[in-house]
Amino acid sequence: MAARILQLRLALLLAPLRAGGRAVRAGAGVVLLAAAVAVGCWGLLTLHSAGVDAAAVVTVLGGSALTLGFMAAPLIVGGSDPLDPRAFRAFAMGSGPLSATLALVGLVSVPLLALIALAVCVAVLWTQRGAPTGFAVTGAVLGVVTCALSARVFGAVATAVLAPRRSRELTGLFLVAVLVVVVPAGTFFASLHWDQHIPAPLLRAVEILARTPLGAGWALAWRQDAASLAVAAATVIVLAGLWWALVDRVMRTSERPVAAQGSGGLGWFAITPATPGGAVAARSLAYWLADRRYLVNLVVIPFAAAAAMVPLLVVGVPFHWVILVPAPLMALFLGWLPHNDLAYDSTAVWLHLATGVRGISDRAGRLVPVLVIGIAALAIAVPVTASLHGDAAMAPPMIGVCASLFLSGLGLSSIASAATPSAVTPPGESPFRQPERTGAAGAVAQGSVLLASLALSVPAVWWTWLSIDDERYVGVALWGGLGIGLVVLALGLTVGSLVFERRGTRLLELAESF
Repeated sequence: MAARILQLRLALLLAPLRAGGRAVRAGAGVVLLAAAVAVGCWGLLTLHSAGVDAAAVVTVLGGSALTLGFMAAPLIVGGSDPLDPRAFRAFAMGSGPLSATLALVGLVSVPLLALIALAVCVAVLWTQRGAPTGFAVTGAVLGVVTCALSARVFGAVATAVLAPRRSRELTGLFLVAVLVVVVPAGTFFASLHWDQHIPAPLLRAVEILARTPLGAGWALAWRQDAASLAVAAATVIVLAGLWWALVDRVMRTSERPVAAQGSGGLGWFAITPATPGGAVAARSLAYWLADRRYLVNLVVIPFAAAAAMVPLLVVGVPFHWVILVPAPLMALFLGWLPHNDLAYDSTAVWLHLATGVRGISDRAGRLVPVLVIGIAALAIAVPVTASLHGDAAMAPPMIGVCASLFLSGLGLSSIASAATPSAVTPPGESPFRQPERTGAAGAVAQGSVLLASLALSVPAVWWTWLSIDDERYVGVALWGGLGIGLVVLALGLTVGSLVFERRGTRLLELAESF
């Protein structure tokens, strides 16, 4: 039976290479992966002349990242698994033999084969550096087995919890989350002062990873202690137990047939909660990511923030201070964007009011797209600008300033969009065409949101300025800015929901006139 499963696995691996157009894509992917593995192996083997700390940082951090990738990949990519235990219910196999066979055959895959090649190079590297062969080989084996079992376990969990055919919206959210984590981490490492040696914070991080399931196996040849061996072995045992339990559950239970509830084709509506606020958020997300009127506003913001640097550089302001300007400006404009959101999708206002959607659901749901986009953009902009400034310690105060500007703007925009909506470009027309306005209420509201956001964020800006010379104000700037932003956002949602509910009839009249 095991040989038959292995034969099927090999056939599945080779099938794309005989499938016409897919063969080209698969071949290109294999070539790129082979090139990446070759570069990685070459880099590992050349570390024999580097210091022990450098070799430890590369192997432990790289191995931990690979392990985390094998855990997260099933959740992000999804798709059907040819080794899904449910496909073997018809075979007379016990849970133990089947789980062991599937785990063993799972090693015959392109990602695992690439990992095995890298693991062999890691073992060779530490053997060349004088580590006992037993520790080097055992650590590499435990690292590979941990990755293989992680892929099996998290793949089974993803199949049971998430939709088998994951929507591109959910995959997009996963990728945004990964981007939000990876970019700040990368800029943090780049900002460390290396000075021909490994920075102390990085070594401490590696030592911590060596005591966790992510990096214990990869750190075994470096540490050569019982603690890393115990953690790595326990991780493999726990993952193997979980894998057996998942296979046993699948083989012993029969899934109840469930009528299709429309996860396919619903897009964001299949992801957001089945509540009024979730429905508003899903519709707003669909609008923000498809309507070119919104997209133009989003694209303009980073260019406008960067353009603000030019006059400051011209008048002689040093670059390391000017580079701190774009991130707060982006936060200010991102918070200001939804100030007239009700007018942009005025065709849906009648539906909200006719179905009795509460004001808080409408106000909060409309902010979800800006929150997702804004947090992702600022999570990249803040650490990058702090790194270019030359002092990573500026990142926490910058977070406080940006949070104050961004969240305060969202709270004030929630009030303005319900209190003073003004005419905008109709859907489908050029986003650069502006309709005629008969009054100045809209312009006053737009300016008021910007000015009030700036005024409310003055304390955060002042604390950030003081933190340059006094480290005691770093925490004050961070938490004070976050506190100001969250308080203004909560008040803005509360007041905006009351305005929305009390001006329902007037909002319908305005929506028909836009």
